[in-house]
Amino acid sequence: MLVLLCIVFVSILYNFNNKGKSVETETALISEAISSQQFKGVFIRKEKVVTYSGNGILSYNIADGGKAGSGTVIAEVYPDDVQITRNRQIKQLENELSILEKIQNPGTLESAQPSGLSENISESYRTLLYNRDMKDYTSLKKEMESLLVNMSTYQIITQQVTGFQQQIIDLNAQLAELKSSASAPTETIISDESAYFVSYSDGYETELTPENLDKLTIEQLGSIEDRESEDRGIAGKLIDGYSWYLAGVIDNSRKEYTTGNYVDLKFDTTDDVFEAIITDIRDDGDPSRSIIIVKCNRFSEELVAHRAQKCEIIKGEYIGLKVPREAIRFAPTDEETTNSEGEPDGGIATVNSKGVYIMKGEQVVFKKIDVKYEGSDYVLSKIHDDDSSYLALYDDIMIKGEDLDE
Repeated sequence: MLVLLCIVFVSILYNFNNKGKSVETETALISEAISSQQFKGVFIRKEKVVTYSGNGILSYNIADGGKAGSGTVIAEVYPDDVQITRNRQIKQLENELSILEKIQNPGTLESAQPSGLSENISESYRTLLYNRDMKDYTSLKKEMESLLVNMSTYQIITQQVTGFQQQIIDLNAQLAELKSSASAPTETIISDESAYFVSYSDGYETELTPENLDKLTIEQLGSIEDRESEDRGIAGKLIDGYSWYLAGVIDNSRKEYTTGNYVDLKFDTTDDVFEAIITDIRDDGDPSRSIIIVKCNRFSEELVAHRAQKCEIIKGEYIGLKVPREAIRFAPTDEETTNSEGEPDGGIATVNSKGVYIMKGEQVVFKKIDVKYEGSDYVLSKIHDDDSSYLALYDDIMIKGEDLDE
């Protein structure tokens, strides 16, 4: 009996040590991955160049990315910088005078109540913060003026100040002096349509158009660069509509991107993420250098100042069980068959399934995987909590071992 017990003990010890040396496992854990690529994106928009005589200095009335209505004055031309500075001072003083006259208006002061003004001030402050976070600078400026009127009116009716009549007199005097030496613009540039305005041109406006998307080549996209035209007769350009296209060259060897897919775009010049749709993707026999064209319907002031920009295209974010690629095997499994409508019909068929072998105690068990993302040396498998035939969290995945086909 003692001899038999010694033999059993030695056998167990030998098998345990031998198994530990021959089997290599990795625990299945939840991991995240982002399917994305970076490339040089080329912006393609419907653009129209705005020209003028080229003589004099331009003073713009609309900021880059601003909306210009039909008949809107885009810019004025003056003989020198001194006149531009003087006219800007006049506009600023006129705006300040308008605000003070609104505060001093007898009707405003008679109808104002401290409680109502206090509530308006709090609301304006919240709106200011919202506009700042939304980067809506046009609304931000208007709300700042509204806040100034409310706060100044509150000071008058609570008798913290007597009024702003003297400031109004001083501003009128300054305006009279400036206007006496101001000169009228030598030329006025007016928009002939409703569009967004940008104060530069790069010479690609007639080459890179929505109508020429199907003619773009890899060599052409590689040669596009950010630049500004040196033609003195160009005041800028008008951009028609919200929609724009982005074209570039990506690696589509795995056929991840197809026409109709929705993707997200990220750029270096803004923290915003833009949703777009792939309208075309093609290659000349080499899918690792495929031309991709996406369309976005969201206008951005930060992007109109560029023709070409580094871009990241994001197809999706994935969460699943991380499986080493070297651990993946194929094994026959029994699966329920379905009818033409995709419903189970009660039959069983043996199919060759993709999966991994796991250690379950002393047993080696095959578990299927449902691949949702493929990395360079791993895949992510979808979690199937309701199906024990699939790989589960914390399973010990066998990577190397005597029981696996090497």
